[in-house]
Amino acid sequence: MAIELSKEDRAQAIASIERYFLDNFEQKIGNISAGALLGFVLEEIGPSIYNRAVSDAKERMLMRVEDLEYEVREDEFQYWSKFNQRKP
Repeated sequence: MAIELSKEDRAQAIASIERYFLDNFEQKIGNISAGALLGFVLEEIGPSIYNRAVSDAKERMLMRVEDLEYEVREDEFQYWSKFNQRKP
């Protein structure tokens, strides 16, 4: 599965790459070069970041599912215990 960015996010990422090169290397990188670099990063490194995010989300969800039993658990067969408590 290829990692895709929306048109707006892609444009913003390219502008960010251009600024990064200018601020950190005092080099102007063109729009096409920045877009190519972004494409490389998305294809080569993006899956590692994506997989880590999925793994982190899965771990968090499993923790929440484990807590679910304690948060919403109800004691069973409690009807008669209410009456037993009332008897003298």
